[in-house]
Amino acid sequence: MASITRTLPNVLISGTPGTGKTIHCTALALSTGLHHLDINRVVKEQECHEGWDSELETWIVDEDKLLDAIEPDLEKGGQIVDYHGCDLFPPSLIDLVVVIRCETATLYDRLQARKYGQKKLDENMDAEIMQVLLEEARESYDEEIVVELQSNEADDVDANVERIENWVAAWKRNRTE
Repeated sequence: MASITRTLPNVLISGTPGTGKTIHCTALALSTGLHHLDINRVVKEQECHEGWDSELETWIVDEDKLLDAIEPDLEKGGQIVDYHGCDLFPPSLIDLVVVIRCETATLYDRLQARKYGQKKLDENMDAEIMQVLLEEARESYDEEIVVELQSNEADDVDANVERIENWVAAWKRNRTE
């Protein structure tokens, strides 16, 4: 199993767009020294897509090409994976799954501020209301590694980052004992 040979964990930060994944990942990368693996950037820069969906204003991800591009990084460990979905990442390469959640009124305001089109806004609001990404995480990974955290205010981000930092430190300690 890949996790035995890795000396640093892989943490997947998932959630509906606008919940605060990237701000969490950026803060965690700074505080832990782990690498922020921004999947949207990889999709765009390494052309791991099949084109642009203009209606949903997003790339159509080629999951096989994406996995080929990132698997070496996941195998070595030390990655904070920043992506809305989670079911495409091999469970053997993910040590913690954090699903960032947000109150719907706050999320709506955030998505409007991003100037999302109505269809994209509605789809993301429905996903958050129906807990689509939380359920996806629970179905894709062992339940004990899936954590749901709220991100409505700046204080929430600070507390969440501290909690994940503590988890990373414990993961490292457990590997050296």
